[in-house]
Amino acid sequence: MQNTLEKKEKNQKEFELEGLNCSNCALKIENQVKNLEGMENVELNFATSTLKVAAEESRLEKIKDELQNISDRIEPGVKVKDKSNNQNKKNDNNSSLKSYLWEKKNIFIGALFFAFALSFSHLNIFANTVFNTLALPAYITAYFLIGYPVLKSAVLNIGRGQIFDENFLMVIATIGAFGIREYPEAVAVMLFYMVGELFQERAVNNSRRSIKDLMDIQAEYANLVKDEEIIKVEPEQLNVDDLIAVKAGEKIPVDGKIVSGETALETSALTGESLPKDVAEGDQVLSGMINLNKLITVKVTKEYKDSTVKKILELVENASSKKAPTEQFITKFARYYTPFVVLSAALVAILPPLFTGAAFSPWFYRALVFLVVSCPCALVVSIPLGFFGGIGLASKNGILVKGGNYLEALNELDSIIFDKTGTLTEGDFKVTEVNIYSDHSREEILNIAAEAEQFSNHPIAQSIVEAAGDYKKHSADSDYQEISGAGIKAVLGNNQILAGNERLMQKNNINFQKSKNSGTAVYLAQNGEFLASIIISDQLKKDAVEAILSLKKMGIKNLAMLTGDNKLTAADVASKLGLDNFYAELLPDQKVKKVEELLSNSKKLAFVGDGINDAPVLARSDLGIAMGGLGSDAAVEAADVVLMTDEPSKIVTALNIAAKTKKLVWQNIIMALSIKAVVMILSILGMASMWAAVFADVGVALMAVFNVMRILQTDNI
Repeated sequence: MQNTLEKKEKNQKEFELEGLNCSNCALKIENQVKNLEGMENVELNFATSTLKVAAEESRLEKIKDELQNISDRIEPGVKVKDKSNNQNKKNDNNSSLKSYLWEKKNIFIGALFFAFALSFSHLNIFANTVFNTLALPAYITAYFLIGYPVLKSAVLNIGRGQIFDENFLMVIATIGAFGIREYPEAVAVMLFYMVGELFQERAVNNSRRSIKDLMDIQAEYANLVKDEEIIKVEPEQLNVDDLIAVKAGEKIPVDGKIVSGETALETSALTGESLPKDVAEGDQVLSGMINLNKLITVKVTKEYKDSTVKKILELVENASSKKAPTEQFITKFARYYTPFVVLSAALVAILPPLFTGAAFSPWFYRALVFLVVSCPCALVVSIPLGFFGGIGLASKNGILVKGGNYLEALNELDSIIFDKTGTLTEGDFKVTEVNIYSDHSREEILNIAAEAEQFSNHPIAQSIVEAAGDYKKHSADSDYQEISGAGIKAVLGNNQILAGNERLMQKNNINFQKSKNSGTAVYLAQNGEFLASIIISDQLKKDAVEAILSLKKMGIKNLAMLTGDNKLTAADVASKLGLDNFYAELLPDQKVKKVEELLSNSKKLAFVGDGINDAPVLARSDLGIAMGGLGSDAAVEAADVVLMTDEPSKIVTALNIAAKTKKLVWQNIIMALSIKAVVMILSILGMASMWAAVFADVGVALMAVFNVMRILQTDNI
């Protein structure tokens, strides 16, 4: 499994390709950049118009002009911008429709010439001489004004040996129409193709903007508190231990800890949860959260590059570079599909007149219609955007999917294996029972245990300290020993205290009474005498039972749990949840071995974990899902799907989004191929015109893109 949380290297640079709306062109640009001398790594993300290149620093300093030249050759109008330049951080996607149309004014001027020519063509009072003098030049002028971008791209591509693309098909079809004196149709086809391209370009940009708006969680500035003054700085300038003021309505710029004040935070951008979260002094806060009502002062705990918001942005921006199998298939399909259709069109034009003696002109026209239909735009544009739309919808719901391949893999799961603590249970341990085998009271037992546990940061130790009353405090240099995998041995005052599991009792020859209750048992002994067993229990998460039930209904055949806890506790949790199986008392390396064993009997297996000790298992499984993963950097890096909250029900949401995305993508594929196939057949039969062909190309592409935009607006998952 590839680690998708990529760290930026010193010799890596990012560029924005503004105006790149053709995924075929994006692929060509990426391939040509890869062939440049000194390029170590090249990755073009069409969904975010971002090109990442890695090379030696001296090479990167000169690369921008070369990238612009390549873009000009392949897709004229694309502007290459350095994303590291602060002036280019904000993409001007919000340009008005008026200014956008002004950039395309040649198309509308050409349309006026076309209307002028049509007026002469349909008035019989003019002789052919007048037509040739006025109308024909108007048709030709209109054709070149409207179709200049297509003509230029086709000529440049032919010069580079890149013949079979949509520009070539349009030029051949329209010039052929001129050749058989179908002047109005030749210009009309180019006009409607270009107008369709304009709408498609706008639709793609709107779809991109919808996706980027979901990721608009980054604060533009931070209020640095320095010498009792507030200085406005960029989040990147903050250092660990800096103090920042966050006013009502502002986004928290970096991760930190509240040192003064209390407020409510909106966390929906991170977690998908609509309810505000109340916080006060001492609480941790994450970048991207919005302060709703009161001023708070926050101490920075992570630099911007390591903060939550930066990780999220990197995860989502990198997501579409991990192509799903369906995307890879369509890319290869389009590569062979277009040459095949060109050959078929040539056969349509030549074979019938050759073998039947039919007139050449009608069959040539049918072949031209066939060519226009064959453009694969609807497929190569809508499929990548379909997967990125699904990734965007998941992000909107607090689920980070690191690539289209992982989104598609969610549809193939038949086994989901869960960690227990912090995944299916709250991970919030509480003392639920004290079984006494001595003359001490419950309060005395808890105080003795707390004396020994006060130096430990383990959640179980902390739960005992919290449950105790007025226990005796000891200095940090006390005779204290934490024994890995066993418990604590401490000599405090004149007493030797043991607090731990069965192994600790057996190792010290303590005659103890083994607990038969579910929960984690901490056995307590003092000066060789067994005093009591303290039962620590962890509660099931509120939505855990419902989540497991929903997963079963969705057809997941094997739902199991791996845990390092004892068999009695594991059995109790598995029974309450209705899991198919459980495996208890496992160390981290044993969890990996168990997952490897389960992998051999599964079509596709996902492991769900929450902590640093789960990272090896997350990495080994077919699909790693990090629960509450932002609490552990290792879990985020190892997982393929990161849940911003620690709710098991989010897995159900992720599966529903994956299914919805798959349905959308295949709807687009089937719609595009079906309409094209019908129009191709009709064109061969002489029952389809150029108008139908343009609809089957650009019209279907538009429908597919609008279909993608629809998934981003949905709330019913």
